[in-house]
Amino acid sequence: MKINLAKSRGFCFGVKRALDIAIQTAGSTPGAYMLGDIVHNDDVVNSVKKLGIKKISRLLSGKDKILLIRAHGSCRRIIEKAKKLGYKIVDATCPMVKEIHKIAKEMEDKGCRIIVIGDRKHDEVHSIVGQLKGKAIVIDSIKNMPLEKIKKIDKACVVVQSTQNLEKVLKIVAVLKRNIKDLKFFNTICLPTRTKQEEIKTMPRENDVMIIIGSKQSANTRRLFEISKTLNKHSYWVSSKDEIKSNWFKDAKSAGITAGASTPDSTTQDVVKHIKQITSI
Repeated sequence: MKINLAKSRGFCFGVKRALDIAIQTAGSTPGAYMLGDIVHNDDVVNSVKKLGIKKISRLLSGKDKILLIRAHGSCRRIIEKAKKLGYKIVDATCPMVKEIHKIAKEMEDKGCRIIVIGDRKHDEVHSIVGQLKGKAIVIDSIKNMPLEKIKKIDKACVVVQSTQNLEKVLKIVAVLKRNIKDLKFFNTICLPTRTKQEEIKTMPRENDVMIIIGSKQSANTRRLFEISKTLNKHSYWVSSKDEIKSNWFKDAKSAGITAGASTPDSTTQDVVKHIKQITSI
């Protein structure tokens, strides 16, 4: 069994940066808190927990406390509330997500209705929408476009959740352009996502089996799996080595492995080791 690892697998710049900030924050104060998980990966979440950063569900008194903003960002009103309660803010939002915030706010100030292409329930989408004064339109698929509402818009700006699939995004934008006279489109899919998606367009054709590693809550991992599955039916999405089944590799001569942007390399190496063990029996 030949195992081929994707060059782009694992942590992206934004996740690495968020973890570095979390480590520095934990080392400087015992009173560090976070609303939700720093990224969508259980191993990473547990490592942050071990640092002593406490996960909370709501803001209370922030005296002598730090609120760590996650990689996906946060709504403006939450940050403002935290400051009023006395929290010191440490912002670990991915710089590429911050750039989306900046574009959306600037274009809203120029009179554009903001349209966000992304997963409606995802934390990053919530953080983008939460920067605005008005109500944004969120489109998660070409099937769920509110066309009657869209046709009434004269001027709009489109931004994209950083981990979306470009091909799907462009199809949605094409429909929007036919229905909105003045439409500005910003392709805010981040470079690490584009690189991962380009690589996953070739690997499934070159390998008998594809393994995509990442949390089931990870949007970018889901996208990698969806692309891979369309190219190779023997594509499997796992969060750890424990989910791997030996019959997946029956008669296979090669396995391609990639991992989402929040997946630690240690998890990938565990998967590689496990596959080698079960295929050498």
